[in-house]
Amino acid sequence: MTTFVLATANPHKAEEMRAVLSPLGVDLLDRPEDVADVDETGATLEENALLKARALVETTGWPAIADDTGLFVDALDGRPGVRSARYAGEAASYDDNVTKLLNELEGVAEPRTARFITVIAVAFPDGTAFCVEGELDGLITHARAGDQGFGYDPVFVPHDADGRTLAQLSPPEKNDLSHRGRALRALSVELAQR
Repeated sequence: MTTFVLATANPHKAEEMRAVLSPLGVDLLDRPEDVADVDETGATLEENALLKARALVETTGWPAIADDTGLFVDALDGRPGVRSARYAGEAASYDDNVTKLLNELEGVAEPRTARFITVIAVAFPDGTAFCVEGELDGLITHARAGDQGFGYDPVFVPHDADGRTLAQLSPPEKNDLSHRGRALRALSVELAQR
């Protein structure tokens, strides 16, 4: 079994990561409570994921896994993008971000195309690191639907989900389909080759 410390303190992300990676023989340790959040100052998802992974290696001495995810909406020139978690402000809730997104898309013609992209970075104590990516194309709805998932899940309908939002999918369905699930499976392939 391979052991990594998780950079995320988000319990939803940690749960999704464990659901996909644990059956593949990857053991994920929780981020220690005394480790501070890393400032996401990168201009790209990859830069932010690497910042977080390397910071965890530095503070814990363990190999680390970090991710950064963005929602890229075509009608908004790619916004919220790398600022998805902070779209409505630094202390924004999931609901605040979704409300801002729906308000900005009011009156936008169909189809309201978008994509989720997740970049996962792995960093090792010897200084080496690599990244993998997962992408999910879909549409932004006009109203929230579903009570599963988190973030923008209630307003994102993947092309392959029979018209359901990510928040209407069961956790196993979401993990099979999602951007994060795709990135995690790419990660497992990469780890197996090392």
